[in-house]
Amino acid sequence: MPDANPRIPFQMESDQHPLPPYKGKRVIVNVAVNVEHWPFDQPMPRAILPPPHGIRAVPDVPNFTWVEYGLRVGMPRLLDLCAGLGIRASNLSNAQICTHYPRLAEAMLKADWEFVGHGLYQKALATIENDAEVVAESLGIMRRFSGQKVRAWLGAGLSEKADTPEVLRRNGVEFLHDWLVDDVPAWMTTEAGPMLSLPYTVELNDVPIYVVGQHASAALANRIRDSLAYFARDGFSRTRVMTVALHPHVIGVPHRMESFTAVMQELAAHPEVAFATSSEIGDWYAGLVPAPG
Repeated sequence: MPDANPRIPFQMESDQHPLPPYKGKRVIVNVAVNVEHWPFDQPMPRAILPPPHGIRAVPDVPNFTWVEYGLRVGMPRLLDLCAGLGIRASNLSNAQICTHYPRLAEAMLKADWEFVGHGLYQKALATIENDAEVVAESLGIMRRFSGQKVRAWLGAGLSEKADTPEVLRRNGVEFLHDWLVDDVPAWMTTEAGPMLSLPYTVELNDVPIYVVGQHASAALANRIRDSLAYFARDGFSRTRVMTVALHPHVIGVPHRMESFTAVMQELAAHPEVAFATSSEIGDWYAGLVPAPG
């Protein structure tokens, strides 16, 4: 009988050997900023306002501009926050940000953020017929623009087809954020060779918290504090990755940035916290735990 998880063998955290500290720290924080292009002439991938009179119109001006506010206003706030705290973030970006919003892409490049693949534009990969071509095009655009290898990927909407890990691996992707199985990386099997699953989150993620759950402005900050408090209960006996998933149109509004700025300052000052990008985490783990076989 096949394993319940076809790609990652099951293992409880209590059965895993604790990993050594990362740069002397036990909590590795990946600030994962999802930077998305939502085409004006297509239905919006998500909405903060329901369609008026039940009609899903195109163009969808209020929901399109909700997202573009994040690119125009939210992103400068996040860039300034990270720069002020010395944080190198992961830019999980639709490749068309490089072509449609080059000023923003240049700002992230200047800030030395890691470019992570996130599709061509914000559309679930499982709904795209020519998905292999879209993956290749997306990575090609980002690699040419950034000069980076672009070694990590997060599917738009965490969406995959059955062979997406193989497609990604054949296109030079080594690290994948789609599989939410652990607080540490885990090796996964693909027919194109081993790939490293990197932690991502739907719990410390502003979309489920604010857009889906409609929680109060300080909810993300409170969850981050509670996560650290829980890890402190056993004296930070394990090294864990704590991904904080952000979308500039969601977190980048003033009433959320106030509490979020405060908690980020607390993280930056915490004696057990180190910041790292996706590939930095992947390289660290692969150096400790080689790929099976």
